[in-house]
Amino acid sequence: MTALRIGNASGFYGDRFSAVREMLDGGPLDVLTGDYLAELTMLILGRGRLKDPDAGYAATFLRQMEECLGLAAERGTKIVTNAGGLNPAGLADRLRELAERLGVDVRVAHVEGDDLLPRAKELGLHHERYGAPLTANAYLGAWGIAECLDAGADIVVTGRVTDASLVVGPAAARFGWARDDWDALAGATVAGHVLECGAQATGGNYAFFQEIYNVKASAAVTGFPLAEIEADGSCVITKHDGTGGAVTVETVTAQLLYEIGGPAYAGPDVTTWFDTIALEAAGPDRVRIGGTRGSPPPETTKVCLNHLGGHRNEMTFVLTGLDIEAKADFARAQLEAAMGGARPAKVEWTLVGTPKEDPETQGEATALLRCAVLDPDPERAGRAFSGAAVELALAGYPGFTMTSPPGKASPYGVYKAAYVPNGEVRQVAVLPDGTRRTVAGALAAETPSGAPAVENPFEGDLTVANPFAGAPTRRVPLGRVAGARSGDKGGDANIGVWARTGEQWRWLAAFLTVERLTALLPETRGLTVTRHLLPDLRAVNFVVEGLLQEGVSASTRFDPQGKALGEWLRSRLVDVPEAIL
Repeated sequence: MTALRIGNASGFYGDRFSAVREMLDGGPLDVLTGDYLAELTMLILGRGRLKDPDAGYAATFLRQMEECLGLAAERGTKIVTNAGGLNPAGLADRLRELAERLGVDVRVAHVEGDDLLPRAKELGLHHERYGAPLTANAYLGAWGIAECLDAGADIVVTGRVTDASLVVGPAAARFGWARDDWDALAGATVAGHVLECGAQATGGNYAFFQEIYNVKASAAVTGFPLAEIEADGSCVITKHDGTGGAVTVETVTAQLLYEIGGPAYAGPDVTTWFDTIALEAAGPDRVRIGGTRGSPPPETTKVCLNHLGGHRNEMTFVLTGLDIEAKADFARAQLEAAMGGARPAKVEWTLVGTPKEDPETQGEATALLRCAVLDPDPERAGRAFSGAAVELALAGYPGFTMTSPPGKASPYGVYKAAYVPNGEVRQVAVLPDGTRRTVAGALAAETPSGAPAVENPFEGDLTVANPFAGAPTRRVPLGRVAGARSGDKGGDANIGVWARTGEQWRWLAAFLTVERLTALLPETRGLTVTRHLLPDLRAVNFVVEGLLQEGVSASTRFDPQGKALGEWLRSRLVDVPEAIL
């Protein structure tokens, strides 16, 4: 059986609008996926649905289909997307109306059953502080998608499924996999994990971007990735010819490390063992992925909970020239005094940047002082706070200016992950003819730790011997020998770091311990940090619990999604053996 060619055209709600057309025009595809949902997106859709009960889906996708539905039908490319968000049935109805208006003959199906909000109290999903959730959605798996495709659907709309399920479902339907074809399902899960964030697999957000792009010239638009999946679950990651960016072992490695935890990557259909993944260059812009092992999924299903937490605001002071720290201290003291008894429940100050010595431009002479606040009261976090900041203008530090006028507070949400028994999740595939087909639950293991036999000499060993102990070293940025990619999982952050050569990996595995990481990134001190080693990827992954507070929307950090933590780490000076430079 020929390989399944499956591409991606969206990594988040707000990704490049033209990507759907680019992927359909760029070359043959059996399936085109679009990932529009993140934890923050579910909150945004939930707030939108409070105003309009018929909303709750990614409206951008509908506009993309207005432009490209006929092209997809003409090319014979099936569309699978989670753009249904909180209302997959509603989006499916809008797509049928659109197809009729455009005169395009397509069969539309959808998957539902992820919405647990009506049973949130019964399932114990209420928050001890914030009460009932605004949204409560289980991460469904791939088998509902497969049912829809087996029934002849041309477009499958889902709500909250795991990102990788958008790829696993079509592969399972194409190759007729059984529910316990663990290795094949795990291989397709890896392919889905690589594709799910779009251009992050083809050179976007890549540590060594200057090796791919001429940064001073207008580069070709970075292409989106596609996978050629085989019947055994192995695949080749590539992109359409003539598109920008690159597909290399390292661009794929970077994406594999994005937003993961330990080697056991638990999903609703399979536990995928990331320490079994083998990567191999297979030609220009082609990387083969194989060897991935799978085992049964856990007995519980993850649930994404979003609660309305209160209101937030921020004001940023521009500090210029001499005495930056004194100016920051003065501004902080003045605003704290001005807030007085109306001080918001949470106030966080961040000083950003250091002016250059003898600056030739005003920008080079500037630092920023950011004050972010959270409070249940919209007025206390709103004009009462922002107005107090602006009122300091003529009585504050010399050169006082701010980046924005005073403004109102905006609502924020609190994210929390919960877990419910698999049997509490009732996935339903609604087929093109309207038939409702219940999807059987996962074939779960008693625990998610039933690993296949995997040779991993570093697993659990946090004191790997340094083969370069005593060798001459040079003090350089860690990024000279290592790439990194970081991201968010609720209130936690992950930082994946990979070495470029075997020798660099042997040094990195011994050098970059938890203790070393917390020394290099002092903001992680006092938090629980766990290290996981992935030797076949020449990588080490850290999970930092609680760094992002109560999730992206509620975080007062300057980098609330943790996207730049890896680049901060790479900029730190360390003693690297000269032999591996």
